[in-house]
Amino acid sequence: MPESKSELAWRTDVQLACSGDKEAFARLIRAVQPDLYHMARTLLNRDEDCADALQETILKAYRGLGNLREPAFFRTWLFRILIHECGQIRRKDKKVSLSDKLPALAADALQMQEDRDLDVRDAVERLREPLRTAVKLHYFADLPLADIAAMTGVSEGTLKSRLHRARRSLAKRLTGIGDERSEIGYELP
Repeated sequence: MPESKSELAWRTDVQLACSGDKEAFARLIRAVQPDLYHMARTLLNRDEDCADALQETILKAYRGLGNLREPAFFRTWLFRILIHECGQIRRKDKKVSLSDKLPALAADALQMQEDRDLDVRDAVERLREPLRTAVKLHYFADLPLADIAAMTGVSEGTLKSRLHRARRSLAKRLTGIGDERSEIGYELP
C-alpha cells in the first residue's frame, strides 16, 4: 500500500528536523500542537500551566532532537516529554488549594450534576501519580491503552493494573466504603 502524501511529508519533516532544519521542526510542532494542548489540558487544570508545559516540551524536544533514537517515534517521544513536564508542574503546584484548581461553577445550572462531576474530578486528583495519569489519559483523553503505554513507557499489563487499582480506589472514595485514605494520598493526622 503506497504511503499517503501527509505521512510522507511528516516523515520527511522529522528527518529534516533531526538534521537541524528549524523550519521542519516548526511545521511538525504546528501539526501536533492542538493534540499536545489537549493532552496538557487533560493532565493540568489551568491554561497557564498548559502553556508552560507546552513551552517546556517544545524547548526540550528541540534541544534533544539529536538524542531521538528512532525518528519514526517522534510524536510518541514528544508526548512523553509533555507528560513528564505536566508531572513536573503538578509537583510544583501541589500546595495550591483545591478552590484554585476547580473551574468556576455556573450559578444554579445543573448544580447537582456539576457537584458530582467535581467529586469525580476531585477524587481523581487525589489518586497517587501513576494512577492519576493513567485515568486521565484513558478516560478523560480517551486514548487507547497501547498509545498510553507507549507514551508513558510502561507495559499494557502495568497500565491495566494501574487502571484497576484506580477504579477500585475511586469507587471507595465516591461511595464512602472502606478507608481509601492510603490509596488516594491522604495522610493520617
